[in-house]
Amino acid sequence: MAWIEHVREPAGSYKMAQATFANLRLELWHVASGGFKPGTFDCNEVASVISGRTRTWRSSKGVTQEYLIEPGASRISPAGIYETEAGLSDPVDILYARLPSQLVGESALSDFGIDPSKVELAYAGGLKDPMLRQIILALHGVMSDADDPSPCLFVDGMRAALVGHLLSKYTIDRWQPPITLPDLDPRRLKRVLDLIEVRFTEPLSLAELAAEACLSEYHFSRLFRAATGLSPYRYVTVRRVQAAQRILAHTRASLLEVALETGFGSQANFIRVFRKCTGLTPGQYRGLHCSKDSLALEG
Repeated sequence: MAWIEHVREPAGSYKMAQATFANLRLELWHVASGGFKPGTFDCNEVASVISGRTRTWRSSKGVTQEYLIEPGASRISPAGIYETEAGLSDPVDILYARLPSQLVGESALSDFGIDPSKVELAYAGGLKDPMLRQIILALHGVMSDADDPSPCLFVDGMRAALVGHLLSKYTIDRWQPPITLPDLDPRRLKRVLDLIEVRFTEPLSLAELAAEACLSEYHFSRLFRAATGLSPYRYVTVRRVQAAQRILAHTRASLLEVALETGFGSQANFIRVFRKCTGLTPGQYRGLHCSKDSLALEG
């Protein structure tokens, strides 16, 4: 098929790598925070977060989805669907796997009893599907394996596995969104998130957050987790770590200064929580970032 260049990412996004095979195109993007332009998907698209965490929202055909995504989370956007609104609150690295609008060939009708004209994927996001994740990671590995000049046979197998998995779980007649508890009203959720954005560097109690949503602490915690995928405490902690990452990457502030500025209270607590969330100490994170900056300047 004639692939159309993907241009819907927010300003500041950039493509890190791409690879095109028969009936499959892979693109690895660093996607900046901000809103996507409304548009129609010209092909079936599976997007999976490789690194980073962010709150995301998207709307199509009157269906609005809002959730927190992190490495391993995926979404499916079927060919031909018009997305009226979408965006991210923080930058992430995303691998896009793009498949033709006709997922299976004409032979599928006779070989497997599938009518290609009736195959339509569901519009689904926030998916935490281990099998889908493994397929995406395998495809990501092909993109980064410079020692293998001819991965086409392997990619053919992975593409077949991807299509088979999508057909078995994510067509409109098979996909059943998980049963959820009653939603936290979007206006109440926004008030709480806005409060966190303003005060996440300060001590912030569950009682204060629940009061902002006009709910009991028990019901607020339950509905907040259902809406964001994280407990209120965890969400605040992630925001503090994200703020600390920016300071570490762009300033020479001491670890104690960063800890106090981002609400961790002490250097020891900051190092412990930062390592638990990122797998790196603050010093290691700063060192890696400085190394990347140095390589960029040398280039």
